[in-house]
Amino acid sequence: MPKTINHVIHEVSRLTEDDIQLFKDGRHYRLYEKLGAHPMTVDGMNGTYFAVWAPNAARVSVIGTFNRWHPESHPLRARADDSGIWEGFIPQVKQGTLYKYHIVSRHHQYRVNKGDPFAFCWEAPPGTASVVWDLDYEWKDAQWMATRKTHNRLEAPLAIYEVHLGSWRRVPEENDRFLTYRELAAHLAEYAHHMGFTHVELLPVMEHPFYGSWGYQTLGYFAPTRRYGTPQDFMYLIDYLHQRGLGVILDWVPSHFPSDEHGLVYFDGTHLYEYADPRRGFHPDWGSYIFDYGRHEVRAFLVSSALFWLDRYHADGLRVDAVASMLYLDYSRKEGQWIPNPYGGRENLDAIAFIRHFNETVYREYPDVQTIAEESTAWPLVSRPLYVGGLGFGLKWNMGWMHDTLDYFSRDPIYRKFHHNQLTFSLWYAFSENFLLPLSHDEVVHGKGSLIGKMPGDRWQKFANLRLLFGYMYGHPGKKLLFMGGEFGQWREWNHDTSLDWHLVQFAPHRGLHQWVRDLNRFYRSEPALYERDFEPEGFQWIDFHDWEKSIISFIRRGRSTEDLILVVCNFTPVPRYEYRIGVPTGGFWKEMLNSDAREYGGSGQGNAGGVHADPIPFYDRFPYSLSLTLPPLGVLFFKRERASS
Repeated sequence: MPKTINHVIHEVSRLTEDDIQLFKDGRHYRLYEKLGAHPMTVDGMNGTYFAVWAPNAARVSVIGTFNRWHPESHPLRARADDSGIWEGFIPQVKQGTLYKYHIVSRHHQYRVNKGDPFAFCWEAPPGTASVVWDLDYEWKDAQWMATRKTHNRLEAPLAIYEVHLGSWRRVPEENDRFLTYRELAAHLAEYAHHMGFTHVELLPVMEHPFYGSWGYQTLGYFAPTRRYGTPQDFMYLIDYLHQRGLGVILDWVPSHFPSDEHGLVYFDGTHLYEYADPRRGFHPDWGSYIFDYGRHEVRAFLVSSALFWLDRYHADGLRVDAVASMLYLDYSRKEGQWIPNPYGGRENLDAIAFIRHFNETVYREYPDVQTIAEESTAWPLVSRPLYVGGLGFGLKWNMGWMHDTLDYFSRDPIYRKFHHNQLTFSLWYAFSENFLLPLSHDEVVHGKGSLIGKMPGDRWQKFANLRLLFGYMYGHPGKKLLFMGGEFGQWREWNHDTSLDWHLVQFAPHRGLHQWVRDLNRFYRSEPALYERDFEPEGFQWIDFHDWEKSIISFIRRGRSTEDLILVVCNFTPVPRYEYRIGVPTGGFWKEMLNSDAREYGGSGQGNAGGVHADPIPFYDRFPYSLSLTLPPLGVLFFKRERASS
């Protein structure tokens, strides 16, 4: 066969018989090494090998800038093993070449130009072509990778800064353009490190055609969006964050995909990736399609995508979006709009099996990362191991805590005493899952307003309430997540089309809140009592949750060492309380470590002059000692018993 650009060398294949069998069985977890576009050299010729799964195609060819998008120039060969894979090598096609697959279906005379499901790179939107790309990169995060288990384990402090890259910061002098991945690296790493966060979580960076979806309408499951740079630029961002001691969690969306023609939908003239019946395969809320979790090849595609980000991009965790929509067949559907499972139930058995398989595979291959479920219902054992019947996630977002807490804080303090249970209820179930407490992007969009905008009262009270909210959150059992802008009290609701209002930090109330979040993070990370036993009842002890009349709660957090005790006291009204008695388990001097009402944070400066000596006065017959405290208005206090000098 002539080895010219006008022909495909059919003999070349990267796929073995084992690859094909694993793919058919849904157990091939590194498909990105086999399918897609891979630059290589054959018989001394440089070119690119292409492979795509399209079992119901009559013909498949590669079109692109190299052949002026001609559908007849470079046909691929269908493998003879009934795998449905088409493949071939095209000489002289090199990195940076734009391409698509031209697919002629066996059904309905359907013809379409599709992007590559396994493309490592895509044309920057609004372009829709895939791009031949190599992922070579020299990583410099070896120290982080060797020790990251200590940072990612459940007993470690996790204070996560949630970020949307396109609107964290922009360049107003240059038509308000995005920062690139490389520009973001230094700014974001230094900022998150300065603020004391342990991890950065990125809203989906996987390629998505509609910017306004924030990445949750994913189309390129193996490519970071080109809006901010190349794959290597994104690697540089993660590398830089790791070198500054920050973990990176990526949002990942296996729950649905968009309907864009160049994407996965109706890929080869059939419902290849999605369920065929719209009562299972189409999502009515989002106008998107639902993966067919019962199909082996689709499961292999999704698990390969998950492992890809952990492997090639060194991600430290995956936050799985919209898990509830995967678990329930009747999610957001009315009666008659969904199909029960074989047992008559509403549980999606295929999705349950896939989720368990996904978690089992991730933790087997990468035991030093975490998977995190955004699951909004009371589905049991979400973050429990498979061997006890769980779904196998490492962590679960505590949506109940988030909704109850924000609803409570939005109330005028005069009415809070009638809703005291919204503060205390979360402790009844706090240890049923490995919970992460989110104040996420979902709470500051779609007319919900900003965090500080939710707070009642005048300007001073709004800032005091928000400092109190953050302090209560950091004292409460569970890992922490805060969406960008909340840390300095942005007034505007988040808008993905503009930068955060960084100029606000120059003003005293915002600067004080900003400093409070920084000090909270640093204190939290320095005190094992606040994170070491987040998921054990023994790590928490109520002092008093009965004082609903004054809207005051107090509790103790405990570490594994008997010396690690932190007392947390919250006053949810603007009325200061003097000589307010709180029980404590030991005598001695209890040092006031943090006070949200301190003047440097914008407070009124009321407190306890650095600490209080415990009195030998019992409290509720449960504590042999007690403290007489000044509780500042709308304030939270953290105390720690000073160790006796030797």
